[in-house]
Amino acid sequence: MIGLLQRVNRASVEVEGKPIAAIGRGLLVLIGIERADTEAQGERLLQRLLAYRVFADDAGRMNCDIRDIRGELLLVPQFTLPADTRKGNRPSFTPAAPPETGRQLFGYLCARAERLHAATAHGVFGADMQVHLVNDGPVTFWLQVPAAGGKP
Repeated sequence: MIGLLQRVNRASVEVEGKPIAAIGRGLLVLIGIERADTEAQGERLLQRLLAYRVFADDAGRMNCDIRDIRGELLLVPQFTLPADTRKGNRPSFTPAAPPETGRQLFGYLCARAERLHAATAHGVFGADMQVHLVNDGPVTFWLQVPAAGGKP
């Protein structure tokens, strides 16, 4: 499972021109679900997202996590993140989880995130979304939790 996290001052998601989710200061995380992913990868990715220290402390160092700053979390499903781009000019989406598996795992991840961090919002799996953000820094990190037996 992949999380492309971006530290933001604010972010929002629209579907069909209507706002469905918005956050202030916190993390916008694009979520890519791979074929072999299970709830275990979702749990581990969520633990990492909530504990990842990307916010400045009083000394200006990245020593604070989203809970330390009372930040908000916006999870957005991103089918294209697991794409294989190693050759040619067209990505292959075979590494991505099938739609029903992706929908189930994204739903699980969102429900767990809401239980562990109340200030959580999310996009809609399978929808054509417009994502708006003001990246703070910019600060962007790629986190990946491989399936059992996968590459580290």
